[in-house]
Amino acid sequence: MRTSGKTLWKLLSILIILLALNIRITNALLYSKGIEVLTPSACTVIQVLCFILIAYMNFFPTFTVRKISTTRNKILEDGVSLLQIFLTTTIIETIYSIAILIVYGTAFFIVGVPSVPDPDSGFSFLAGEYIILLVWHLAIAFLVELVLFWNGIIRVYLTSVQLGMKWRVIGIICGWIPIAQIYALCKIIRIAGNEVIYENEKYLLNQIRAENEECRTRYPILLVHGVFFRDFRFFNYWGRIPAELKKNGATVFYGNQQSAASVEKCGEELTERIKQIVQETGCEKVNIIAHSKGGLDSRYAISACGAADYVATLTTVNTPHNGCIFADHLLNKIPEKVCCNVASKYNAALSKFGDSDPNFMEAVQDLTASSCARLNTMLPDSPQVYYQSVGTKMARASGGRFPLNMAYPMVKHFDGDNDGLVSVDSMKWGSNFICLTVPEGRGISHGDMIDLNRENIPGFDVREFYVGLVRDLKEMGY
Repeated sequence: MRTSGKTLWKLLSILIILLALNIRITNALLYSKGIEVLTPSACTVIQVLCFILIAYMNFFPTFTVRKISTTRNKILEDGVSLLQIFLTTTIIETIYSIAILIVYGTAFFIVGVPSVPDPDSGFSFLAGEYIILLVWHLAIAFLVELVLFWNGIIRVYLTSVQLGMKWRVIGIICGWIPIAQIYALCKIIRIAGNEVIYENEKYLLNQIRAENEECRTRYPILLVHGVFFRDFRFFNYWGRIPAELKKNGATVFYGNQQSAASVEKCGEELTERIKQIVQETGCEKVNIIAHSKGGLDSRYAISACGAADYVATLTTVNTPHNGCIFADHLLNKIPEKVCCNVASKYNAALSKFGDSDPNFMEAVQDLTASSCARLNTMLPDSPQVYYQSVGTKMARASGGRFPLNMAYPMVKHFDGDNDGLVSVDSMKWGSNFICLTVPEGRGISHGDMIDLNRENIPGFDVREFYVGLVRDLKEMGY
């Protein structure tokens, strides 16, 4: 959260830079009019002090009394401040230099000013030579601004999540195009600045409610991933969600089933995983939150593999309970040879990433409407388990990233309103169904619900949604 102290520090930084770059030339101008402001030695001392302050500002561009948010966000905030200072001082320096050139160029060439005395050397020199002095100061200004810019942009590029690849690339390309570079820089400052505010506010919110442990449920949370992903250690399938839940008191585990296998195989693996968690922790049961195909895997574990005794609740998120009609259509249209080729390459690749027996085609076929209709007759809900579901929908194709933006029109044609992969009607299951969207804008995609792109969506805070979801489970006694 920005404070008045930080704003004052930025303004002070701007004044410091302007003073350091212009004190000698400004003093010379005043001296030429018979006004003695500073002696040459005083000018030198002040300039040295100013450049020390400039160096200090490059290391500590923002000033705060107390720590807020994470180290990453502090670095990002410093980067934003440096870019703001760079942009402001560059504009002021440009206007100042143009004004000086116009005034003294006009005086020399039209009025015919013969010379201007130099207070440092005691000699006089032509006004044309005075311009050389201005150019020298501009060179110093350029170096200072260069340091400010690269110090700021490197910090922002290394720490910002919301810039994404898109604006990083646009920033690099526009950096070579006049005028466009100003627009790109302003956009980068705005995106990164909003990210700083957003993350600081969330940090403060978690600090305020830390003692309440709003997500400390009776039973731990088991997060179950969807198809074509694994629970990798260094790239969390659930984005920033698990960390947010843990900050609020939740105990979190992961399903660790294969990325691509039949619902039956994944259900059996989940059953073993649930029993392992119960045995190792003594928690008796778990609360499952499962995304996409993970919801079908979880239902199979509960209804067909004996996991019902160890599961308190199942919350499915964007799960195709009634399958995807467009998946039936694709499998009928795509040549078998092509399907086999893609499947063999995927299976070979995922075998190296931890899948014991990956089967691309089995996973895809179990997501069809025909296959899910068969599964629904085989998997009656257990009376021991509380079932609920969550679904979302996109407002337009551009609301999702590749490949969801490509799939959205096709799913819309066959299945109706959807999240880029699964129709809203197919997501409904259990005694409670929550359908999410945003009143205006792009909607909420299949990937948004697991924070896949780590994107702050206007009108929808995915991390806060899961905090509320788990808090509700706690309040229900689970």
